[in-house]
Formats: sequence, C-alpha cells, structure tokens
Amino acid sequence: MTEKDYSGATTSKIGKNAKSSASQNKESLLINKKQDKKEITSEQSSAIDVESYRKAGEIAKKAREFAKTIIKKDMLLAEIAEKVESEILKLGGELAFPINLSIDDIAAHYTPTLRDEKKAEGLLKVDMGVHIRGCIADLAFSLDLTPEKKYEKLIQASEEALKKALELVKNQKEQTKFNEIGRVIETEIKKRNLSPIVNLSGHSLEEFNIHAGLTLPNIDNGNTKTIGKGAFAIEPFATVSSGSGSVYDGSGSNIYSMTGAGFVRDSFAREVLEFILENKKTLPFSQRELEKKFGSRAIIALANLKRAGAVNEFPQLIEKSHSPVSQAEASFVISEGKVEIITE
Repeated sequence: MTEKDYSGATTSKIGKNAKSSASQNKESLLINKKQDKKEITSEQSSAIDVESYRKAGEIAKKAREFAKTIIKKDMLLAEIAEKVESEILKLGGELAFPINLSIDDIAAHYTPTLRDEKKAEGLLKVDMGVHIRGCIADLAFSLDLTPEKKYEKLIQASEEALKKALELVKNQKEQTKFNEIGRVIETEIKKRNLSPIVNLSGHSLEEFNIHAGLTLPNIDNGNTKTIGKGAFAIEPFATVSSGSGSVYDGSGSNIYSMTGAGFVRDSFAREVLEFILENKKTLPFSQRELEKKFGSRAIIALANLKRAGAVNEFPQLIEKSHSPVSQAEASFVISEGKVEIITE
C-alpha cells in the first residue's frame, strides 16, 4: 500500500502507540505485545522477526498468483476483493490492509464496498498486504485488461524499475542510499520515454505499521542517507510522458485507519471501535470488513467515528492529468548483512 510523499508527512501517518478514547485504560498495543504469553524484552522487540516476514511473503506470493488466475475483464471489483482476501486468510495470513484495486488514472488507494458495481477494466493495479504477527509483506502488480494490450509498455516500465532497484539493494545492502534507489527507478522509467510519479514512494515497514516513517523515493531526491537494517517496500509508479507525473488526493477510498483521537458517544460506534482496536490495531481496514461483521449499521458507525476524529479515511490517489498509471511493488528485509526479497 503506497505512501504519498509530502516531504516527510504521509497521507495518513499512524503512530505505533496509537490509542482511541474507547481504550484509554489499555496500554499501548504495540509496545506491550505478548509473544508466547511472555513479555517481550526491549532487546527482543528491537530485533527483526525475519521468519514472520518470510512467512507473510510466502502467503502474499501465493495470493498474487491466485489473483492473476481469477481476475478477468468486467469482473466485479468486489468479487475480486472478496476472493483474494479470503485466499489470504485461507493460507494462514492476516490482512495487513484491504486489497487495493485501482483503475487507470487512480494510482492507488481504492477498495470496493460490498455492493460496489465497478468492474475490472483498463489498467488495473492490484496492491495487497499480508501480515504474520504484525510483520508485513506488501506487494503490487498491474494488469492490462484492454483487448489491444495498450498498457504493456507502462507495466514493463514499473516492473523493470522495481527489478533494477532491488538489484541495487541486493548489492549495497545497508549502505544503499535513498536517492540512489530513486535515481535507478527514475532512470529506468524515463529511458522508455515515460514519467515516474514523483510524489508517490515506497516506505519502511514495522510490526503493525505499514508506513513506518522512512520514504523510499521514485526519483533522485538528493537524500544521501543510507537505508540501514529493517523491512521495506519499493514501489515504482509510471505514467505517460505527457502526464503530470504526480497525484492529488481524490475522494474517499473506503479504506480507513485509527487516528488515536476523538471521543465517541454512540454505544454501537464504540463497539465497532473496540473491534477495530482488537482486530486491526493500527493497520488499515475497509468498510467492507466492518459490514460483514456488523451489517449495514457499520456504515453509520463509520460516519460517527469519522466525525469524532477516531478514524481517518484514506483518499484515492489520482494522477493530476488523469493519465494512466502502472505500479509494481516488492518487500524485502535487511538483517545481519543479508537482503531477502520476501515477495520475490
């Protein structure tokens, strides 16, 4: 799930220790997690759980191949979402965020509602996330659903840019510089006479934190700091050379996250909030998930939670000139001097 780069501020930054007013007596979900019924020491919590990231990646890869086999032109987006998310759960994973199914000039951040009538067409981006004990594998791919396959060049550009960026990281490991990642992506896309989306980026990953604070750019942004250890996602976006090469915040995406603020008076809305807190923690969730649990009343509860400032809805990210956008994404872990591409 992509991050919009506002020079350091993301579209919806959720802190690791986010709380809601409905849980003021609960200690931080992420600091005081328990593992095998034992308290995690500070040394344990700072270590990278490579095995969980690896398992999440294996499930994400299987879900990606499943998605590629079922997605057809004119298939309802809601049907795609339900089938792919169900497959992730069936494989033993948890949803790190609702599947994003974004078409043409919508670069990212759209998931269907249960009764959504939108159908798969054009240039479809499929962005999915799996977590195991909060360790997230984030991947994305693009499909050309046009009869004439007119978006193949765009898809190839984002895929090749991702491939080159991953090769760079494999070679330079912790010493990889942020601007070098961006330069490789930018060069690979521009040499095809196409444009990168300059204000979308990859990001670092932490337990139960999809956008963990570090930005992996899609252009050379001049940041010569090194990437260091950790879990990360690289995700190039490409558009046509005549496009603006940037995105703006559109209407709501049906994807939400906790803000850690707001007082909620309505008892049913508080019940929904407690469910989110217990089951999603600080990870994004969809209206669709809540409707399946609580029925159509969940829509009213969400509206109340938004008004109270307890949850935030991600905006759709739309190319400014309404040009088509392709996306590719992979996640990797750098630990003990090694790089493991967990979604490759």
